[in-house]
Amino acid sequence: MSERQQDGSGHGAHGRKPTARGHWHSFKESPFFPASVLVLILAAAAGLFAGSYTYAMANPTPHHIPTAVVGKAESQRDRVAFIQGMEKALGSSLELHHYGTQAEAEDAIERQEVFAIMRAERPPEGAERPRGVELDVSSASGSSVAQLLQQAGPQVGKKVGVQVQVRDLKPLGKGDPRGLAIFYISLAAVIIGFVGAIQLSVHARALNPPERIAFTAAYALLGGFVIAAVVDWGLDAVQLPFVHSWMILALTMFTSGMVFTMFNTLFGRWAMVPTWGVMVLLGNPSSGGAVSWPLLPSVLGEIGRWLPPGASVNAQHTAVYFPGHQLAQPYLVLAAWALVSCAVFWTWRHRHPGGRPTSRHAADAAAA
Repeated sequence: MSERQQDGSGHGAHGRKPTARGHWHSFKESPFFPASVLVLILAAAAGLFAGSYTYAMANPTPHHIPTAVVGKAESQRDRVAFIQGMEKALGSSLELHHYGTQAEAEDAIERQEVFAIMRAERPPEGAERPRGVELDVSSASGSSVAQLLQQAGPQVGKKVGVQVQVRDLKPLGKGDPRGLAIFYISLAAVIIGFVGAIQLSVHARALNPPERIAFTAAYALLGGFVIAAVVDWGLDAVQLPFVHSWMILALTMFTSGMVFTMFNTLFGRWAMVPTWGVMVLLGNPSSGGAVSWPLLPSVLGEIGRWLPPGASVNAQHTAVYFPGHQLAQPYLVLAAWALVSCAVFWTWRHRHPGGRPTSRHAADAAAA
């Protein structure tokens, strides 16, 4: 072999210049490839996170507000003028539901079918026109909607020459004047739910499928209890129906944890991407917890009720403020997500990156 060939300057394989394809192959096999992908994903996630929350919450605009109307609309001119003025001021339509009595309208508030009640005061004897309009709002139904109506009502009344009296039928507690406590505890359950599943995958990788489901349920039960205890007993921010709220939080945490486990089974190390997309980027802004659903963009308002964060907020909100009119839909949504996630994980458990060989598999391996 010549000296030229030995020093690598010949035409052998070691003397060839690496091609672009070779560089790409080397890059893909190096640790720099997943790190570079993560840089791009995290940058995109940051923009989407800021964009989704800004789009949903920065400038909430009403699209249609379900409103109860008491009495015969055609005989009360002041109320008609007031309604038209409100729609113009809000830039949206009031979705009117007519009720014969105040009691029926208040029952609709309790069933969460309407956000406010409008009625014309009875005129004094001999007078042709009613004294004005009474507007009843419900902060417990949606503090952002109630605040908007409280501000717009008197202003519109002045413009149309109608006296407007506003009262709050269901005010929020002193410890939660903006009605955000339920959103925060639901958010905590969602985030800690899938973070817990991530930590199990990292620090308890050897757990088999039944054990992984059992420990997910365990941290969900304990975590839900601690969240409820801190917010209710510790901070006295909101009076929770403790056991009921605890179970909702536990179901939320379990569902969130199993959603990540399902995606981890399907997508491996990239499971955080769809989990973050469903639970945080889409689920939390559309949940109705920070901004009531009539003020959300219409698509988000519809989607949010069918995702775990929105279902958790709805279940908790009803349990705290409207206990006499429980809704099955949010519980069914949470249960469906949990069951589907468990079923997918169990069906394709062999694809999950965790687990350990069973005793039979270990014996077969030893014999081989």
